[in-house]
Amino acid sequence: MQKQHLTVEEVLSRGVTEVLPSKESLKKLMSQKKIRLYLGIDPTGALLTLGHSVVLRKLQQFADLGHEVILLIGNGTVKIGDPTGKDTTRPELTNEEIEENFKDWQTQASKILDFNKIEIRRNGDWLDKLTYVDLIKIMGQTTVQQLLERDMFQERLKNGLPIHTHEIIYPLMQGYDSVVMDVDLEIGGTDQTFNMMMGRTLQKIYNNHEKWVLTTPIIDGTDSRKMSKSYNNYVALTENPTDMYGKLMSISDEMIIDYFTVLTDVPITEIEEIKKSMTTGENPMIFKKKLAFIITQMYHNEKEARKSEQHFQTISQKKGIPENNPVHLISASSTTVFSLASGARKELSNSEIRRRIEQGAVSIDSQKYTNPNEEITPKSGSILKTGKRDFHQIKVEE
Repeated sequence: MQKQHLTVEEVLSRGVTEVLPSKESLKKLMSQKKIRLYLGIDPTGALLTLGHSVVLRKLQQFADLGHEVILLIGNGTVKIGDPTGKDTTRPELTNEEIEENFKDWQTQASKILDFNKIEIRRNGDWLDKLTYVDLIKIMGQTTVQQLLERDMFQERLKNGLPIHTHEIIYPLMQGYDSVVMDVDLEIGGTDQTFNMMMGRTLQKIYNNHEKWVLTTPIIDGTDSRKMSKSYNNYVALTENPTDMYGKLMSISDEMIIDYFTVLTDVPITEIEEIKKSMTTGENPMIFKKKLAFIITQMYHNEKEARKSEQHFQTISQKKGIPENNPVHLISASSTTVFSLASGARKELSNSEIRRRIEQGAVSIDSQKYTNPNEEITPKSGSILKTGKRDFHQIKVEE
């Protein structure tokens, strides 16, 4: 699908939760000049998912409109760690680990971001140089009461959980980024609203400059909970096409319109027609297939999307086994279920292999095995299944 060029109104509306202080005032500013904006990320080595793509796509849209766009690597703020709501703090990363994490992050993000149009900066360049006096001056611009207004801090207070002193100053350090870069706009997920608004406050104090904040929604994963690696309900940007298509086909019907809106470039008029068709009784499966195909094509190509579509129809709809499965060669005639599965899926961790076996996701010729240590004698030609869409043909070495 050819990339759609959005108008300013669409960029400020589609896939946007809120614009503060107002969308109209930001729209007026953008009609008068090219604005400077940024998205900040802490490179903790996380796998990027379709959930992350929502704000990354928004950043690229501003770049496509010709505005001055900055991707800020939080190699300074990551040393503090943005509070997560838990009563534990993140381990401190070295500069070498941060840079290594960003290389992986950048490779994944390149599926969405055109780094020829986007400037990369690092906030350690200024935060690491702050003196004791500088830090005191920044802290003097706000109060403890203001900083404790953050929802997660209120939740900890309510539950009697600790709030570490360094966590309180995180919003100040993130806010100071806006001052140094003298930006007009910061974008981020709704979970970053408090931090971004702190930047608005400091920008007004230090530079007497208005700053806008644009938030994007947090999308649900395949099980209708917030998309998260810990819930194992995510779709990774680097997901192989077959798994990407299959996972997208498992989302609830209620999520189809939201996914079309924030994850694709399908015109809003067409999305409204899809919504109308489902409301009047048309089978949502038709549109879910379209959604899965479009997103798989976006991150891979049309050929892979078509193959994934056919694979899904074979496995999930016809309940069959696909042809031309990869061959898993084993040297021993007797082995354990765990050894067989882990040998076929070397990219998966041992704990993930064990989890799949214990949950009944591993079978040989349709017979499920739930004990990882069970001794088996597989035969050449048997079909090993290690997940909903993962098949291998066993070949015993003679």
